[in-house]
Amino acid sequence: MLLEISTTHSPATDLGFLLEKHPARVQDFEIAGGKATVFYREANDARCTVALLLDVDPIGLVRGKGRGNLDMPLEQYVNDRPYVASSFLSVALGTAFRSALGGKSRSRPELAATPIPLEARLPSLPCRGGEGFLRMLFEPLGYEIDAVRIPLDAASPEWGMSPYYSVVLRATKTLRELLQHLYVLIPVLDDEKHYWVGDAEVEKLVRHAGEWLGGHPARDAIAKRYFKHRRSLARVALARLVVEEEGESHAPDETPRPGQAREQQLEERISLNRQRIDRVTEIVERLGAKSVVDLGCGEAKVLSNLFKLKQLTRLVGMDVSMRSLEHAAERLNLDRLPPKQLARISLIHGSLIYRDKRLTGFDVATVIEVIEHLDMARLAAFERVLFEFARPAAIVMTTPNCEYNVKFTNLPPGQFRHADHRFEWTRAEFQQWARERATRFGYEVTFDAVGEVDPDLGPPTQAAIFELVAAPVPEKAA
Repeated sequence: MLLEISTTHSPATDLGFLLEKHPARVQDFEIAGGKATVFYREANDARCTVALLLDVDPIGLVRGKGRGNLDMPLEQYVNDRPYVASSFLSVALGTAFRSALGGKSRSRPELAATPIPLEARLPSLPCRGGEGFLRMLFEPLGYEIDAVRIPLDAASPEWGMSPYYSVVLRATKTLRELLQHLYVLIPVLDDEKHYWVGDAEVEKLVRHAGEWLGGHPARDAIAKRYFKHRRSLARVALARLVVEEEGESHAPDETPRPGQAREQQLEERISLNRQRIDRVTEIVERLGAKSVVDLGCGEAKVLSNLFKLKQLTRLVGMDVSMRSLEHAAERLNLDRLPPKQLARISLIHGSLIYRDKRLTGFDVATVIEVIEHLDMARLAAFERVLFEFARPAAIVMTTPNCEYNVKFTNLPPGQFRHADHRFEWTRAEFQQWARERATRFGYEVTFDAVGEVDPDLGPPTQAAIFELVAAPVPEKAA
């Protein structure tokens, strides 16, 4: 089996420093069941390609294991394991590229943390679930995918197509991210592992996927296959990953979370939530939208108000929390809506920080009191998801104005309104951020106030309305 990784980063030969493998040398590594060889197919300043070739001994794998599979007595002689990417390749990645998989580089530590253009080629990748499943795994992580299905026998087309694909993945990422995604997802696509899956695999998954799997739209399917359908292990791993990703407490569903309760109490006196929802609805109506996606829809408070606008023919709410989506479905009475009304609205599970084709093609995206819940590193990823990939014709976004916080007498100085807020911006900070993103991605932006405006402190909530005017500048958006 073969994996090739290429970069056009300048100088491209820096890939050798990231992998700690010299382009002029061929290196061999012994792994269980075979031998891995690392060599460079090309290495110059413009382009560098490293190859990981894995030679698996299928007969050696079954030695010492008794009589083997009686239903397939020739399995060691006739099987796909030596030829297609599988958990053997993941083991080889972890052995040959151990430091790069951990994000370490002694010679180029700053480059190891820098996204660079990368391309991974897998000539024979099993996709049990088809091309759709392949795309469901990698596209939310920001990859462009070329996939060509391989026939069982090119000389005998009547035999049909195999479950294998020749795949190319392209993205601008750190090398560590690419290797982690391949390490975890190749066995998931194969839906098989060549070794016993036990408790140690939980720690392995958390170590290699802790930064991205919790918010992946297909995380349940990934965990299920990664643990060879051992549900108990999948539940344990997801419990650790999802709590960190969503920041959810273990409070009962009907009890507001502490931070949420504090925010509601602070804003209740001035009916800010009601004013916010009504103002967003007015803006959407003024924009003449026919379709709206509400990102981070929560319990559908905004969606339920927008649903009253007869001009809207398509409404979609997306949230990373399944619990919130369940409450949203109840609020919207989805189980009791007549078919014609039900066709107008839907809820989807997904993460704000991963590219998702379901978010494209909308007139308006609403992002209401959401961005302040994202870490700055994830806010940068969300910017690309929203402005570059989803790219709606207009965006309505609101966030707290921290200058107004002094008017909340029950809020201690220096504290945020919600315990889960990662930041709260002043009017100047929000406007600077919004104008920079508008310029970068080809939008015009105007600002609005929500709630009573204090002459010195401004409004309690600030809003930005982005309207698309031009194509993005590729070199800045990449």
